[in-house]
Amino acid sequence: MYMITLVLHNPDLLEEVLAAWRAAGIHRATVLFSMGIGQAHQKGGLRDDIPLIPSMEDFYEIPESFGRTIFAVVRGEDIVKQVLEATQSVVGNLEQPKTGILFVTPVTQAYGLEKSQRAK
Repeated sequence: MYMITLVLHNPDLLEEVLAAWRAAGIHRATVLFSMGIGQAHQKGGLRDDIPLIPSMEDFYEIPESFGRTIFAVVRGEDIVKQVLEATQSVVGNLEQPKTGILFVTPVTQAYGLEKSQRAK
């Protein structure tokens, strides 16, 4: 098994990337808001228009401006190759700047992946 992780630079491409991953055989993935060190350093990660009585949410930048990190666990290298090709068909060559970073990590053990969809 492998965990495929994509740090997507352009959040506007998220839906298109997810559709490409589905077409490549990924049916379950997790998406997180993420910010690189450059963006954190440039913007400080904090908003400058904090209200008089703020909540914790008010301290952070609007999530739409963050990148996205997508990850999924897959069984074989064939799926990894398909996901790489699908990703690059959307974002372009990952060797180019401001596209993203995709990396693959071996998974030696995983639990809870094969859950059936139960009606509630």
